[in-house]
Amino acid sequence: MEAVKALEAVQTIIAGILAKRTDVLSLRMLHIIEGLAQDWHRLDERIEALSSEIGALACKDPACDRLMSVPGIGPIISSAMVAAIGSGDVFAKGRDFAAWLGLVPKQISTRDCTILGRISKRGNRYLRALFVQAAWVVLVRVGPKHWERYGLKSWIEAAQPQLHHNVLAIALANKLTASPGRFSTNVTKPLPAEVYA
Repeated sequence: MEAVKALEAVQTIIAGILAKRTDVLSLRMLHIIEGLAQDWHRLDERIEALSSEIGALACKDPACDRLMSVPGIGPIISSAMVAAIGSGDVFAKGRDFAAWLGLVPKQISTRDCTILGRISKRGNRYLRALFVQAAWVVLVRVGPKHWERYGLKSWIEAAQPQLHHNVLAIALANKLTASPGRFSTNVTKPLPAEVYA
């Protein structure tokens, strides 16, 4: 949200420069800035068109549609996931999918003590980043008012005081992967809230 506001501010500043600064900037510099602003605008339009196309394709695919019932997962993440793992049949459980993505902590075990380290960061880096973004969406944009709807409220509220906010986002991303790991392309029902509990 803040990034969008910052981009809008930059676009406003550029428009102001192009409109009023002919006395400070040379005509050549104004043309360069104007050309860059047009390039930026064309890229924004292209990104919007591609995002709409991905959204339309994801809504038509039953597996993508089912994945979009998971909080924080939209058309881009669902289509990337289906492209990466297909039907998900290769994973017996969501934990296997989380391990494949690299969202599980490394473990150092001695006799009585297990120490959890950093996440392993194995597997598909792009998909892992998307799931972490989905977790941030759930934590920040979905917010505490709607966590109950997805069965995440008690888990997040219990974990929040104990974990740094970045560690909480990774842990939530790991938790979100538990339900998509169970999807199948021939099932179109949304995932129940108990899956996230």
